Amino acid sequence: MSVFADIAGTGAATTGNRVTNAIAMASRRTGVDFAYLLGQAKIESSLNPTARATTSSATGLYQFVDQSWLAVIDQHGSEYGLGWAADAISRGSNGRYYVADPDLRQQILDLRKHPETASVMAAEHAADNKATLEQRLGREAEPVDLYMAHFLGVGGASRFLSMNDRAPNAAAAAMFPAAARANRSIFYDKQGNARSFAEIRDRFAAKLQKGFDSVGGGAIQYADASLPAGAKAVQPADYVRIETQRLASAADVTGIRPQPQTARLAYLMLATLGR
Repeated sequence: MSVFADIAGTGAATTGNRVTNAIAMASRRTGVDFAYLLGQAKIESSLNPTARATTSSATGLYQFVDQSWLAVIDQHGSEYGLGWAADAISRGSNGRYYVADPDLRQQILDLRKHPETASVMAAEHAADNKATLEQRLGREAEPVDLYMAHFLGVGGASRFLSMNDRAPNAAAAAMFPAAARANRSIFYDKQGNARSFAEIRDRFAAKLQKGFDSVGGGAIQYADASLPAGAKAVQPADYVRIETQRLASAADVTGIRPQPQTARLAYLMLATLGR
């Protein structure tokens, strides 16, 4: 099955296929490691596009909280047919992102439940972190380093990884007391001994690999790997076109007639048509 048929939501497609294809498309578009993106999504949401956290605003495959999602849409949305969303987002003097229209704000936040959008935004965010880490560390950032940036923020990850490169056997809790208090099981073992920088990084690497392996990641082909020779490469506009086509097909079943002339309507209808 081609990636376009699968993502368009045909009867033969499954949610799992759509999610893994969405992640693979995002990997191809951005160059971010597929195994990392798949493993991260498994850890964050168990590959559930509509997952919601009970203790925060985190939502979707990659559990973006509201502010992080608005930030990445503001920065990268226009590259993927979401200029309407990026244009609606402003940043206050306090550094927080906001949308003046509350209904529009919710519609933008609901895009976290859309696998293609969530995956490519997570990949763009990881690519931004990768560039920053490599500049600060003076070496290539590995997938586990990207997860450290997800866990500690890119600034915290830079400090953690710099120390890991210099003194991997040093205890990490002393440098990150607040994170250690909030995540005791990560920074300390069951006996209460502080884990080293290397131990924590290795445990995150194993966690990512486990997430990848648990969904048969090694057997998953990139979504567009099976496309015939000469087939059109995935472009940003394809995300909009695919969703618009899906809405047009859904209209035949639901009787709802979206007007697919604009990218904005195609995405906004996600909240009302559902899956």
